[in-house]
Amino acid sequence: MEKNKKRILVIEDDQQVLSMLKDYLTYLGYEVVTASDGLEGLKEIKAGDYNLVVTDITMPYVSGIGIITVIKQNQPDIPVIAITGYGYHAEELANEKKADRILPKPFEIKELKKTIENLLV
Repeated sequence: MEKNKKRILVIEDDQQVLSMLKDYLTYLGYEVVTASDGLEGLKEIKAGDYNLVVTDITMPYVSGIGIITVIKQNQPDIPVIAITGYGYHAEELANEKKADRILPKPFEIKELKKTIENLLV
């Protein structure tokens, strides 16, 4: 890992979305680690040292809400961006658990870029 390169963990069960996010964030110069479900995401959180986490809300095994809860209890200074295609209720839950930002799907990729830049200042 380069000294100043920021590490981002992306947790998403839709492989197309996961691949697109990984490619885009890598292109922007971030070191990107991926997990394809919440359980895998929790293992990565425990094993890694991340500057930011992007997580889907609705996933098998452990939801994004569970991910946000664990991060905010154990490493509250790590910003979390929650993404969801399930509307207002999922957004409210993520907000309640202290997600730093919630992006409803579909979102503009430029909006994600701007959000990450703002959170990693």
